[in-house]
Amino acid sequence: MTDKYTGRCFCGAVEVTVTGAPAGMGYCHCDSCRSWSAGPVNAFTLWDPDMVKITQGAEFVATFNKTKNSDRKWCTRCGGHIMAGHPGLKLTDVYAAMLPDLKFEPGVHVNYAETVLPMKDGLPKMKDFPAEFGGSGETVPE
Repeated sequence: MTDKYTGRCFCGAVEVTVTGAPAGMGYCHCDSCRSWSAGPVNAFTLWDPDMVKITQGAEFVATFNKTKNSDRKWCTRCGGHIMAGHPGLKLTDVYAAMLPDLKFEPGVHVNYAETVLPMKDGLPKMKDFPAEFGGSGETVPE
């Protein structure tokens, strides 16, 4: 049996369903994620794009591209943030808050060199990204 999780935007007009297991979960501390999320850190769940489907309200989904690295999607009715495609990584970040039934099990902090909210949780703190995702692969102290 395949796991299936459904989430909705703030107003409920857009529904997203993911199937299977995420490729990874963690926290991003970069300036772009902080600005987009209006918070000090972004909790992410990364999925193979084929595992992510907009199952309701596709007509209300808009995309913003500040850089070529992220296709940020939100609901045009309520402004609720939904997900971000990362074409270079071939992964989609469905924000952890969008999937209330998925047990969030973070494994890493990325872009920790930019943090404004130090977190002492014992997880690896990547200066930027792991090497396999085009980063330096360097960790920084907690």
